Amino acid sequence: MQSPADSLAIAVAGAGAIGRKHIVALGTSRAARLGAIVDPSDDAAELAASLGVPYHKGLADLTGVAGVVLATPTALHLQQGLECVAMGLPALIEKPVTASAPDALVLADAAEAAGVPMLVGHHRRHNPRIARARELVQSGAIGRVVAVQASVMLCKPDDYFAPEWRRQPGAGPVLTNLIHDIDFLRHIVGEIADVQAVQSNALRGFAVEDTAAAILRFENGALGTVTVSDTAAAPWSWELTSAENPDYPPTGQSCTWISGTHGALELPSLRMWRHQDGPRGWFTPLGAHEADVQDADPLLLQIDHFAAVIRGEAAPLVSLRDAARSVAVVDAIRRAAGTAGRETIMEREIQ
Repeated sequence: MQSPADSLAIAVAGAGAIGRKHIVALGTSRAARLGAIVDPSDDAAELAASLGVPYHKGLADLTGVAGVVLATPTALHLQQGLECVAMGLPALIEKPVTASAPDALVLADAAEAAGVPMLVGHHRRHNPRIARARELVQSGAIGRVVAVQASVMLCKPDDYFAPEWRRQPGAGPVLTNLIHDIDFLRHIVGEIADVQAVQSNALRGFAVEDTAAAILRFENGALGTVTVSDTAAAPWSWELTSAENPDYPPTGQSCTWISGTHGALELPSLRMWRHQDGPRGWFTPLGAHEADVQDADPLLLQIDHFAAVIRGEAAPLVSLRDAARSVAVVDAIRRAAGTAGRETIMEREIQ
């Protein structure tokens, strides 16, 4: 689809797997278009040439764009985000926003002081199924939430771990994958107060976890359990159940279950369970139906939202400070897993 002439030119920094997904979204959007590719690799230079857009090795060389998507390694986000602030260049920063919650707040302080719009790429919040789940839960459709279960079972192939950095602390499934689910659970259910966790690297023996489990206590009193593994041949993860990304073969299963005092909700199917024709209680049959929803590509919706934020037509759905809270929860899970203990989400980390 050809973008209209008044669409915003957006650069993509980082031409890896997720960067290329953003490039595809920019090719579909009518609010924004690809304005440049920034990446030091020869492959990125060839990609830019094939698409007919300017190529740069670094952000400092960027001109003629209204914003940039930072789809670079997490370790670079703080430095590159501050560089964008200094340039007055709005940025959509891929998740995790930074390697730690305090780093995210440093970036938030700088961006707010300079008046540079920034938002974070927790794209699942843009998925209409997540938006509908939030609407249902917060409207009281299942009563008061009492329990949550989330499964993040993935099976990463051996060659995924060929790069050394993917075998080191910080590159495991807790920070890389579970943070998606932590973020949308916060978005749907509410803030998380404290966590308990354990982890294991028993299968591969790398310096990073391959499996972890955590207990969450939400500020509203609900409790949750989450399990994550990147070595499990199982059908229960958002990637394999949502059909959001065509790279993953869908299994038709659920991966998240939210239980309330008057009903329950499965995700991503939006199947709702409630008592039928009788008093609330375990002898009354439960019936199910799927809530209505209009599916759409969340990455495209996110790019269109980024354009609206740049134009001053919308506030970020996921601000830097909001994203810092998700990182703080994951940081707490990693600390708790290291000691098999309990960690509180400290206010100093997220304000």
